[in-house]
Amino acid sequence: MSKNNIVLPNKTKILIIDDDRIIQLILKHALQEQGYEIILATNGLQGIEQAYKHSPALIICDWQMDDVNGLEVCCKIKSEPSLATTFFILLTSRKAVEDRVEGLDTGADDFLSKPIEISELNARVRAGLRLYQMNQQLQNLAQDLQLQKHLLEAELSEAADYVKSLLPKPISGLISINSRFLPSRQLGGDCFDYYWLDDNHLVIYLLDVSGHGLAAALPSISVHNLLRSHSLPDANLYNPSEVLQGLNNVFQMDQQNSQYFTIWYGVFNRISNKLTYASAGHPPALLMSPSSESGLEVKQLVTRSLPIGAFAEAEYQNVVCDIQPGSRLYVFSDGVYEVEKSDGTMWNLSGFINLLSQSSSTDLDEILTAIKNLTGSQSFHDDCSLLEINFGAK
Repeated sequence: MSKNNIVLPNKTKILIIDDDRIIQLILKHALQEQGYEIILATNGLQGIEQAYKHSPALIICDWQMDDVNGLEVCCKIKSEPSLATTFFILLTSRKAVEDRVEGLDTGADDFLSKPIEISELNARVRAGLRLYQMNQQLQNLAQDLQLQKHLLEAELSEAADYVKSLLPKPISGLISINSRFLPSRQLGGDCFDYYWLDDNHLVIYLLDVSGHGLAAALPSISVHNLLRSHSLPDANLYNPSEVLQGLNNVFQMDQQNSQYFTIWYGVFNRISNKLTYASAGHPPALLMSPSSESGLEVKQLVTRSLPIGAFAEAEYQNVVCDIQPGSRLYVFSDGVYEVEKSDGTMWNLSGFINLLSQSSSTDLDEILTAIKNLTGSQSFHDDCSLLEINFGAK
């Protein structure tokens, strides 16, 4: 059986566009000998139609044609996304450099000179098809990567929903608590919780793991689950310093992929109206109490100690303060106030304290909007968590 009678599967399609019948036949015969499927068009418009219909891997197009010339065909083909990677060879007798530059600028990938040398034709077609195949592989790879990106984003979205489901709902009543959680990515390293340990003791904590994303979210979830399940070894959840000591024993950074976290942890006794708290490298909680002299007294609640995991021998201590009826307590991560302003400088804790002191609103969304307005930044670039605890008047 001769080569011309062999039916090759998935033949590579080549479109020849030329108004010269002799040139058409020469090209067709030479390329069919190489096993390609040949499609013919006798003018530019027909060539464009055939390209849309067959999506050839390679096009050989005469430059000089009466209706639509080769440059116009090339421009039209390359502007179509589905044909943009088609290898385009301009067939021309022009030798001037400026002509070649014009052709390349229009989108042509190669040139074939007239009169046609068959060995050169075959070599340029093989080279063009190699480049076309590489482009196709790159496109397939890009599509695979895009698919994997979508799958990863979907999984991260599910993980983010899970993390949000762990966070507590608002509490209303004599003591009311509201919160906002704004991770810088889908997942963040901030985590917080508040719940009644018994009828008289309310626990409140907020932690901030170093870094962002999934790597930061996993330790925060582990801490949350340990505390919620009362499974932290050798720690009394009523005693903040013991809780921090227990966490420091479990989450040493040399065993946690070099990650550490800061935390503020407090327990409020509603019978005595006393708050016992301890912190580990965390921003101070802000207690705003009614004052007969100034109208509002602001106290920073913080104990000086290293973040959890930074140093095995770190020690933590409790502080006790009285809570007046009508007071508000704000617990937050540093992402609330470490915001880059429009002039390039950083907002700071003092600015946040001033905002809370001067604001007549206790609505958290309005407070966050005010921060954006003051800083000129429309987003928080670090994980941002904010708790507001209102101790109602008796």
